[in-house]
Amino acid sequence: QVQLVESGGGLVQPGGSLRLSCAASGFTFSNYAMSWYRQAPGKERELVARITSTGGSTNYADSVKGRFNISRDNAKNTVYLLMNSLKPEDTAVYYCNAVRYVTMTGYWGQGTQVIVSS
Repeated sequence: QVQLVESGGGLVQPGGSLRLSCAASGFTFSNYAMSWYRQAPGKERELVARITSTGGSTNYADSVKGRFNISRDNAKNTVYLLMNSLKPEDTAVYYCNAVRYVTMTGYWGQGTQVIVSS
């Protein structure tokens, strides 16, 4: 069955770094664009970063540009989110998303909590 399993979340001090991972299984990973979304308490889920199926193109929310980096390893069926210079406002549950635009098929992970606090 399809699985997206996030890991790497936790508690970090402001200015620190974390790397999130999302391991995919049950579908052809290299056919799917991958994204990271986040949802803070009381707020809507928002797109953080997206990477195309080949990894050739990325885009980021303005709030994380220059601080976050999305990458993928199609040989390992894994997408990463490196988060640097973390701020308290980055605190949220981070979700991995896979989408294949040709068929409009998509999947979500269960989320991993990131807390930025001193």
